[in-house]
Amino acid sequence: MPDRQDSNADADIVAAAVFAEISSRGAAKTISPEDAAKRIATERGEDELGWRKWLPRVRGVAKGLAREGRLVIYRKGKPADPDDVKGVIRLGLPRSD
Repeated sequence: MPDRQDSNADADIVAAAVFAEISSRGAAKTISPEDAAKRIATERGEDELGWRKWLPRVRGVAKGLAREGRLVIYRKGKPADPDDVKGVIRLGLPRSD
């Protein structure tokens, strides 16, 4: 079982990748969780499919960030409840519009 410090480090890595990916696209754009997972795997020099192991972590951290109000999870183009969302999602920054 991973210790708490490793889990916190992973969460920091994931959050940084999510926000970096959104920034690279533009603050008004959204990304898929796969985009952030692929960024992490690439930065860590993992093999071509290494991103898949990061995907559950990206989705989990994104839900936590959404609960904190730092991120919005979109489902079918509309903001979704992070505690109830399933299926295909997009991630974006909170908007004032």
